[in-house]
Amino acid sequence: MKQFWNDRYASEQFAYGQEPNVFFKQELDKLKKGKILLPADGEGRNSVYAARQGWESFACDISIKGKEKAMKLAKSQNVDLNYSVGDFGDLSYEDQYFDTIALIYAHFPAEKKHEFHRLVDQYLKVGGRLVLEAFSKNHLQYNSKNSKVGGPKDIDMLYSVDEIRNDFSNYDFELLEEIETYLSEGEYHIGRGSVVRCVGRKQS
Repeated sequence: MKQFWNDRYASEQFAYGQEPNVFFKQELDKLKKGKILLPADGEGRNSVYAARQGWESFACDISIKGKEKAMKLAKSQNVDLNYSVGDFGDLSYEDQYFDTIALIYAHFPAEKKHEFHRLVDQYLKVGGRLVLEAFSKNHLQYNSKNSKVGGPKDIDMLYSVDEIRNDFSNYDFELLEEIETYLSEGEYHIGRGSVVRCVGRKQS
């Protein structure tokens, strides 16, 4: 998996573009600034955007090539970015340290997903926000018709509303839905897809 992402991020072009994800930008702009963590942020388009808006921005990914591109993007935008390379389960952050954690197309290996969600909850402050957009389990039918829209082909790496509700049962969901949307993000998210979106406030 690490080699896959290093290969994808090796070119000069940004695989998913340099602009933030539309849903992430929309929701982040509503929140009070603080510390934010973006696991699996690849080339840094979302974490750099957060830094530009005045957040203390942290990102991580398994790809060293992703970090190199992210730091280059941060430098071009004249912002600071805290970026760690490694498997999310092997990295360590302070408990209840972040005001917001965003999972934007953070499709973790199926056998690690629930553990990583537990870590997300552990690192988020009570009262903090979880912001998520990722491909739904129903996205497979979109991907089969148009491979350019991207997304994992392993259904267990994809998301459902019920899964989010179960993994984050101590959250008050301001938004939790599965919808069809059109993506236009770089080379690898182009076309109609099915996504799960959520904004949840940690209650305890």
